Amino acid sequence: MKPEIIKISQITPDQSIVCILGKEEIPEFLKLSKSEKEYALKQLKAKEDHVFINSYFKCTYIVRIKEGVTGFKAKEELRKTASKLRKLIKANNHKELVIVSSHAFKGAIEDFAEGLLLSFYKFDKYKAADEEEKKKSYPSKLLLYGETGKAEIKWLTDLTDAVYFVRDLINEPVNHLNAPALALAVEKIGKAGGFSVEVLTKGKIEALKMGGLLAVNKGSVDPPVFCILEWKPGKCVNKQPVVLVGKGIVYDTGGLNIKTGDYMDNMKGDMAGAATVAGVLYTAARNNIPLHLIALIPATDNRPGGNAYTQGDIITMYNKMTVEVGNTDAEGRLILADAISYASKYKPELIIDIATLTGSAAVTFSNQAIAMMTNADRKYIKLLEESGEEVYERVAELPFWDEYGEMIKSDIADIRNVGGREAGAITAGKFLEKFTEYPLIHLDIAGTGSLKKNDYYRIKDGPASGLRLLATFVRKLAGEYKKL
Repeated sequence: MKPEIIKISQITPDQSIVCILGKEEIPEFLKLSKSEKEYALKQLKAKEDHVFINSYFKCTYIVRIKEGVTGFKAKEELRKTASKLRKLIKANNHKELVIVSSHAFKGAIEDFAEGLLLSFYKFDKYKAADEEEKKKSYPSKLLLYGETGKAEIKWLTDLTDAVYFVRDLINEPVNHLNAPALALAVEKIGKAGGFSVEVLTKGKIEALKMGGLLAVNKGSVDPPVFCILEWKPGKCVNKQPVVLVGKGIVYDTGGLNIKTGDYMDNMKGDMAGAATVAGVLYTAARNNIPLHLIALIPATDNRPGGNAYTQGDIITMYNKMTVEVGNTDAEGRLILADAISYASKYKPELIIDIATLTGSAAVTFSNQAIAMMTNADRKYIKLLEESGEEVYERVAELPFWDEYGEMIKSDIADIRNVGGREAGAITAGKFLEKFTEYPLIHLDIAGTGSLKKNDYYRIKDGPASGLRLLATFVRKLAGEYKKL
């Protein structure tokens, strides 16, 4: 259960508290004894990033902002420090915990609270109750004291709710979350967020002739779905919608080009892009962002059963282009391509797709950056880069030159779904670019979206990579429109 975030107007002497310091000075409101103050200052002078004081009736956690670290890096250091304190906070079994700052930068309280909230996440719905674990728990309430406003608290609450939603879906195994079940989950969050969701079932998908989605689905016993999400408030600042597209492969075996060894491990999370775009619309709708947003989710699993599509098949896509299948494990781009070409009916200002797409992106950037390829105006890229730094989900741009498109030419079809081993992330992006005439930003989260171990508050079991980035981006984009 995620803690509730509450703004408070006063602190009582018996409350356990986290205090974020901008300089080595112990504020009087902490009500520490002389010896406790001396101990805290000694630890701070020793360059400890946090100090813990266990008084008889309360706990005090003092967090020092690192010297010489400013801007977005200072914000990230606070989130990381919060993550480091996670186990200690749980061990102390607080029912509630106050977070306050002294001489710190604006937003420090929210940054620390965000790090805590994202660190507290745990997926244990299928585990038997552990009696020892039940004795200790995270605070049920985080009490923010200081200059934090109601709007900031609401944004933090809704954004972290969305992260929990995405992580829950990523962690669900395919025997509990097939494509139709994913659609139900999206409908549920649509009702909670206040945006519309339309689910197209197999018959409608066949009528639309979405050849990519139907081909990938041929080896499955479960039908595909195509979800259309829309947030259109009364006073939109944009005349043409921004369309988000999320890859919804609920499990990827590789198809007939089956994954070997441990490459199939954690493929239940191959629908992270789909969950992410639903989470972005939830956050935008809950905060009444005045931006017309549409999200498209093509969803199926990729299996080698039944009449599975094969290497060498020729597929006719939604936009009538033909694709030669060079590898059935390059399935994500096939379902995304149908969705991206479908997006053209909305005459979008911008299309952004997000997907755990290529091992090449993970090899190139590891878990440190989201691979980005784009033909969009630089104003969008600048805003996306700023958003990435703010939430520390940074994007790194790969070249998108026309020459890379030559690598996916086919002798017998309009295009081939794979190139060679070289530039795999880029050729995947060039494949998607072929399916729209509108500006496209392609985000490959293969490296950041599936971690082998915890990266501070980015939990290995579903980090929800890209959600905070895109939610912040649409918020900033709406703000840019208001300036015009």
